[in-house]
Amino acid sequence: MQDSPLHNRKPSRAPSPSSDDSSYIYIACPWSPGGGGMYKVADYLIQCQAEDLPNGSAQLRALDTRGSGGPLYSLWVLLVAIARIAAGRLRGNLAGVHVNLATRMSLFRKGALILACAALGVPTVLHLHAQMNGFYGRLPAVLRALTRWVFSLPKGVIVIGPAAKGFVIDVLQVPADRVNTIINGVPEPDSMPVSAPGSRLHRVLFLANLSDRKGLPDLLQALAHPALDTSGLTVTIAGGGNVAAYQAKARELGVSGLVRFEGWCDQRKVSRLLANSDMLVLPSHDEVLPLAILEAIAHGVAVVTTAVGEIPSLLTNGVDAVFVTVASPASIAAGMQKVLKTPGLKQTLASNGRALYARHFCLSSFFSNIASVHQRYFGMSSHMKEPPPSVEDLQERADSGAMLTGGKPPETKFNTRPAPL
Repeated sequence: MQDSPLHNRKPSRAPSPSSDDSSYIYIACPWSPGGGGMYKVADYLIQCQAEDLPNGSAQLRALDTRGSGGPLYSLWVLLVAIARIAAGRLRGNLAGVHVNLATRMSLFRKGALILACAALGVPTVLHLHAQMNGFYGRLPAVLRALTRWVFSLPKGVIVIGPAAKGFVIDVLQVPADRVNTIINGVPEPDSMPVSAPGSRLHRVLFLANLSDRKGLPDLLQALAHPALDTSGLTVTIAGGGNVAAYQAKARELGVSGLVRFEGWCDQRKVSRLLANSDMLVLPSHDEVLPLAILEAIAHGVAVVTTAVGEIPSLLTNGVDAVFVTVASPASIAAGMQKVLKTPGLKQTLASNGRALYARHFCLSSFFSNIASVHQRYFGMSSHMKEPPPSVEDLQERADSGAMLTGGKPPETKFNTRPAPL
């Protein structure tokens, strides 16, 4: 499998402010893998921007807002971020700040950043990456009022789907004309999963931070449920967290022989795991729209997931995913069994998911939509580099080359999956 430009790159690092006079836009978030999907989305944007930008464009630059240390270090990183914004404002070449926000401490850190930008006269766009309903409802009245004020300050707010849009407009009282719905995007994969002819091996992947909220205990219990036929089943669990605790849980349930824990995985390893999987299982209790699901359907991997957050507004049960019940190992086991044993279902989910990715979740569409928001609110935007060819394009080229030469081009491995209908 050949690596695409994005998969071959290391994640971007927060750079020091440049001394040149070119315009730029800060992408503000925790700039480390601890930032989860929010960090990955921000990093994808910076990775895929063009190296040589035309006049009138703005370069996207990373702005770390948390660091990877304790609370005091996190406060220092936030103050440094504010100082960099102030320096950019004084130089006159900072076009705006794209602030990525979630819940809990992220809300307070990014709220402070947005307040600082407002005081400095720097325009902001707030990008919401969380379902805030429950968290907001538990806040004291004074903090709810402060949250509404913070959301009133940016020139625009980006949400991922209709549920978040309704909450931002109806509860946080942001005018509808300032709310923009943009679905996240992920890179084009290098290849699709290919199973050996006649293979009875079923390769299952769990891809998320290891936590109860992501439903990992439920999945482990599902593997021990009598409704699931585990013959030929291998389960890879990839993600950072307390690996030892969940390994102990797997041993306690008697399923340790089925599972392999990979720990935290970088972008290239995630792509390789997906290219060697038949099914992603993500039984989360609380989500917005997990990047793991988008990455799975991009790779043509069947998805079994819970219908939480924005997932049911974008995926359809039985068409491009199988929905299971939250916190129900029996339902998860039944959903997995359905995909494994229903003739043609796994292939149908994979094909329909891949087509859905091409329509809505490709990185070029995501970048273009973000650039439109930046242009609207900051008066300038970045530009994307030439996107890599899709796997369908690569397959078509390979087939053409095979007809001309009687074989595939050297050093290139392609799968034989048909393009989605």
